[in-house]
Amino acid sequence: QVQLVESGGGLVQAGGSLRLSCAASGSIFSISDMGWYRQAPGKQRELVAGITNGGSTNYANSVKERFTISRDNAKNTVYLQMNSLKPEDTAVYYCKAAIQSNEMGFMKYYWGQGTQVTVSS
Repeated sequence: QVQLVESGGGLVQAGGSLRLSCAASGSIFSISDMGWYRQAPGKQRELVAGITNGGSTNYANSVKERFTISRDNAKNTVYLQMNSLKPEDTAVYYCKAAIQSNEMGFMKYYWGQGTQVTVSS
């Protein structure tokens, strides 16, 4: 079994910063793409940022220049540094990873349970 566990969410004032972490554990042979998504009340889940296992990144336009995604392949962990937070960044943040559980298996996408980020004005 594979698990993704997020941490680092919380309540912060506008202009503040938070750092989210997501650690993958369990039966892991390799991890390909990793990413962060968010879902605000009444809205669809959207991609915030993604990173390949080679380190290439992409961001939603709304978070460019404010958020930074990174990963530590030795720790099977992806991070999201969020600076200059705005009230509209309030959402549940989920990590997602493409994981191959064994050498003969296929890549499968896994989701974390989500962590709440609330930005007050």
